[in-house]
Amino acid sequence: MKVICIGEMLIDFVCTQVNSGLKGGCYFVKKSGGAPANVAACISTLGGDATFVGAVGNDPFGEYLLDSLVGYKVNVDFAPVLTTPTTLAFVSLADEGERDFSFNRGADEHLVITESMIKPLLDDSIIHLGSATALLGGELFESYLLVANSASLNGNLIVFDPNYRVDLWTDNIEKFKKRCSIFIKMADVVKVSEDELLLLTGDTNLAAGCRKLHKQGVSLVYVTLGKNGCLVSQNEKQHLVPAYKIEAVDTTGAGDSFIGAILYKMATSSGIETLFADEMLDFVAFAEKVSAKVCSKVGAMTALPSLEDINNSTFVLSK
Repeated sequence: MKVICIGEMLIDFVCTQVNSGLKGGCYFVKKSGGAPANVAACISTLGGDATFVGAVGNDPFGEYLLDSLVGYKVNVDFAPVLTTPTTLAFVSLADEGERDFSFNRGADEHLVITESMIKPLLDDSIIHLGSATALLGGELFESYLLVANSASLNGNLIVFDPNYRVDLWTDNIEKFKKRCSIFIKMADVVKVSEDELLLLTGDTNLAAGCRKLHKQGVSLVYVTLGKNGCLVSQNEKQHLVPAYKIEAVDTTGAGDSFIGAILYKMATSSGIETLFADEMLDFVAFAEKVSAKVCSKVGAMTALPSLEDINNSTFVLSK
């Protein structure tokens, strides 16, 4: 089964001066990025079948990005090249891999998916809606909504990750929450951070927040808790899966690699109708290992491990 990842692909310019911030930083290194592209690259690097759907500009950055995804064996047949410049993001790193973002939005906003494209996208696929920019509006939002509605009617498994970025929604928190609710109601699986769960449900109790998502029709909720692991809420029953010890260098792409690893497991395992009730905790433990590997290096894509890397590495549980 293939995984369809829809949304932005962009250049991450990562500041090489730790703790300088974007204001003080002067030196940057170019990296491929964008949450849906990161997820697609993760799936393919692990050996899965991933398709990226998103627009880049007709410029050296767009060419570089598409070449990068092709290098990761991601299908880019649904990634148009537009005259609008490629979207850029500037990232600064602090101690323990924490970061600040600044977006310069471009081509990703103008993705147009037509009705004729829907059928091949939905055929034998899981739909992953994990864009950080799609909910902002524009043609990408309309395309996002079209795919989600079509997938819901077609019976595809839909996975939603709100990918909240504070600098994108400073004055529009309610708009963000309202638009998230549209997709949560169609999603089978939702992945959120602890902060996102609080933002979307208003509940500081994790189990109670998950129950609010379940009441909207979500069968399975992942709440990523950083060094404290991941809370899995399935059929309103919660399980905490511990994280692994890491020396965090860069947390960019940590959440993307986590859900990418989960999607890889879902797409390559049997039992999708039951949402893998018997295997889910194993899936999450595997995803924690992939995410730990990504956090130990700089770059969301360049840090991605192969399945062989995971199988040949030793991991120690965090206490």
